[in-house]
Amino acid sequence: MIVSKRNRLRLAAVATLSTLALGLAGTALAAGPTATDPSPAGPSVTAPPATPQPATPQAAATQATITAKPSVTTVQAWELFRVTGTTTGLKAGSTVTLQQKQNGAWVTLPASVPTTSSGAYSLGVKLGITGLNELRIVSGDAASPVFTVTVR
Repeated sequence: MIVSKRNRLRLAAVATLSTLALGLAGTALAAGPTATDPSPAGPSVTAPPATPQPATPQAAATQATITAKPSVTTVQAWELFRVTGTTTGLKAGSTVTLQQKQNGAWVTLPASVPTTSSGAYSLGVKLGITGLNELRIVSGDAASPVFTVTVR
């Protein structure tokens, strides 16, 4: 019981201090000069409007890309085939994963492999859903173009 009372007191103290700090910061900002207020010291200067910047300069400059090519276009159910490709903009050793379109949604399959130091990968795949399978390779937010493999 002593520990829980102590924790409640700490939380109450932190909440009170946080509220006080926010209140003071809000007061200081509200009392600060604005660009349209006339100043007794002279004319006011307005800052140019801010232009949005990307969170990281590298994110805008380099976007990850993934290529994918199946070794075959038609296989028997559960027959092994390979998907090979390269990546750019990903760190060496990044994991690439196979996804399959099922009922209109992309489903991640238990088939993944790390990329090499040059960004290449080779992934062994076995599919059991017969018919035309839409597939892609993903890593983070990057995805390869969709490719198809027919399973008989």
